[in-house]
Amino acid sequence: MNPRYLTKSRFKLAVECPTKLYYSCRPGEYRNIKQDDSFLQMLAEGGFQVGELAKTMYPGGIEIISKDHTEAETETLQLLARDEVILFEPAIRFGDWYIRVDILIKRGNTMEVIEVKAKSYDSANPKIVGKKGGILADMLPYIHDIAFQTLVAQKAFPAFQISSFLMMPDKSRTATIDGLNQYFKVQRTENSARVIVSPQLKSKGCGEHVLALINVDGPVSSAFKEGISFPGGHDSVEGFAQRMAEAYTADIRVAPSIGPQCGRCEFRTSPGEDLRSGFHECWKEANTWTDKDVAGGTVLDLWNFRGKDKLISKSILRLSQLTKDDINYKTDGDGLSVSQRQWMQIAGVPKVDDKGGYFLDTYLLRAETKGWVYPFHFIDFETAAVALPFYADMRPYEQIAFQFSHHMLGKSGKVEHAGEFLQSDAGKFPNYEFARELKAQLQGDTGSVFMWSHHENTILNRIVLQLQADKQPPEDADELIAFLRTLTKDGNRAMVDLKTVSEKTFFHPDTRGSSSLKVVLPAILKVSAYLRGKYSKPIYGATNGIRSLNFKDHIWWREDADGQLVDPYLLLKALATTLAGPEAENMERAEALGIAEGGAAAAAYSRLQFEDLAPEIRIPINAALLRYCELDTLAMAQVVEAWREWCES
Repeated sequence: MNPRYLTKSRFKLAVECPTKLYYSCRPGEYRNIKQDDSFLQMLAEGGFQVGELAKTMYPGGIEIISKDHTEAETETLQLLARDEVILFEPAIRFGDWYIRVDILIKRGNTMEVIEVKAKSYDSANPKIVGKKGGILADMLPYIHDIAFQTLVAQKAFPAFQISSFLMMPDKSRTATIDGLNQYFKVQRTENSARVIVSPQLKSKGCGEHVLALINVDGPVSSAFKEGISFPGGHDSVEGFAQRMAEAYTADIRVAPSIGPQCGRCEFRTSPGEDLRSGFHECWKEANTWTDKDVAGGTVLDLWNFRGKDKLISKSILRLSQLTKDDINYKTDGDGLSVSQRQWMQIAGVPKVDDKGGYFLDTYLLRAETKGWVYPFHFIDFETAAVALPFYADMRPYEQIAFQFSHHMLGKSGKVEHAGEFLQSDAGKFPNYEFARELKAQLQGDTGSVFMWSHHENTILNRIVLQLQADKQPPEDADELIAFLRTLTKDGNRAMVDLKTVSEKTFFHPDTRGSSSLKVVLPAILKVSAYLRGKYSKPIYGATNGIRSLNFKDHIWWREDADGQLVDPYLLLKALATTLAGPEAENMERAEALGIAEGGAAAAAYSRLQFEDLAPEIRIPINAALLRYCELDTLAMAQVVEAWREWCES
């Protein structure tokens, strides 16, 4: 086994919260949400492809392949004996610090330490240091990362002059070849993943690079000078690294320092799980609490509130401790304000407004819906932002609209899954075909079009810009642009944002203040007798029931063994297990079938683009994407059905 060293990933984790180091080395004991999806997150963010593309900038570079710490370190030292050398993943150790540098360039007594990141960068408008001189918050973790690597290199090679660099996709640059993102295929093994570079790239090259190399000696010097702030204190980079290495190698749990960062803690469990919850242990220890105290609600649970740090510093930790003054309670006269929603989360729904445990402003809802035109069209998009461009003249992280679903609700109350679109073929840019099919499905009438949140509006605007910037636009570009503009803000058929309507008019305690469709749907299903009566029968996808393109005789209103409503999005995962079968060899197929949220959909699309998947995996992923997106638009239709019934009663 490799010795326990403080690596760059452990250093980054410790900056987030020193106590996490203890939890991170016990994967079979503590639940780690991020660990479960680290591969898919890396894939969706383009980290694998960006890292491999970076290597193409340095022909002749030598990769240190060994995963054994001692072997890798020995090989690195042997190669660094050369006067000039370029190394990929070299191992550098100083005491209990150990790093694998993405790219290291040695020339004489100088070294360049290069950290490759999938984060986007704009060299035309570079933003690392703010106007007042401090490192910008979104760049600080990357600067801390490269600062630690620079520190280790300086200590290990004190006679060398070390320079620090970040390399990131540059959104101001465009690709000069087609299919750049398809030259890097990801091959997943049991414990790791590797990138297979296409022989075509090796023979043709990749044209002008879309990666920017940024010298960050200045920000790194600032980090050394100013030190690092972390939960529980402040220290120099070297001092903090030394303390964390001592704690980690000795397996000492650093005492927790609770704060707003705890709300992002990945070491937490849901009720009923067997693994331990680091989050719960920290809060119980720091406050002498019980599990019941944590379950009663903390200030971290308060929706859309930015003053949590201030409250915690005043020892206001429980939701029940909060007053209206603490949240700056105010009404805005146009539906529920943010602070009103927060107060309902704290104090519950006022008795005068309680309609069986929830709040509904039927007067405002009637006013909001007055101008809506039947038939109603509900649309939901699934999108991705791929690091490496599909085609020449495209930029890194162009928005990709690969899927939509479309439900309709008629004046008579008839609901149907009217259409869908999915283009997930590897290397095929889907946006224009997406817009074309959306136009075909919506142009038959003048009914109102609905979205949930402004994401769909953003995507349509982006496609308009892509059509305008295209040097070889499709023949129907002008027609598509004109259509898309009718749906976006100020268009004559501008999409209605149902999330905004929900925030103003509806509150249920189960939502915890949020108006995400994923929490609003089960809350409304719980309290709508109309929806319960309709969707507790197997009518969805039935021959004489509600038309569905992906479900058959499906029941959406179901109870568990305790008589509680089963979240429809969880039903998708349960359905995946059923479809995959009980055999152990179908675990990957069950994973492919179990898409039940947007992040998983984007990751699944990335798999279809960048992995060479067998048909028995590729086909279920496509099927799962269709089912998930269909549920999103059905959910919108169901919410409006309930609103309509309430307004008419």
